[in-house]
Amino acid sequence: MGRWRDGGGTLGVEVAEGGPWVEVPLEVAASYRARTRGLLGRDGVEGALLLTPAASVHTFGMRFAVDVAYLDRRLRVLAVVTMRPGRLGLPRPRSLHVLEADAGAMAGWGLRPGCRVRVATGPGEDPRAARPGPAGDADGR
Repeated sequence: MGRWRDGGGTLGVEVAEGGPWVEVPLEVAASYRARTRGLLGRDGVEGALLLTPAASVHTFGMRFAVDVAYLDRRLRVLAVVTMRPGRLGLPRPRSLHVLEADAGAMAGWGLRPGCRVRVATGPGEDPRAARPGPAGDADGR
């Protein structure tokens, strides 16, 4: 089974079932160190940050409000919330990944519960054609 790695990529957001996709710059935080650091010490984020694995987040020590999307193993959005600095998010059942972005950004992308996202981390990879997670996760293997 494949695993996520720290680095950059592109997030594809399916605005409507079978409809257009929005592409967003993405940073992947898969290691313990990168997930722990997250957005701490930053004044904003260009695009989105994917924390994986993660079922909850906090905003202690953050300088700005963030949108938080909880994703299941197939990268379907379970919930989207906006968190101000100094808050503790509750763990979400079935959540395996968490997306973070500047407050208000996810609404602008059309990201809402039930949407699905795709992640492209390879050079020249199209996020609309990318698998919905590390190899094997999409099929439950």
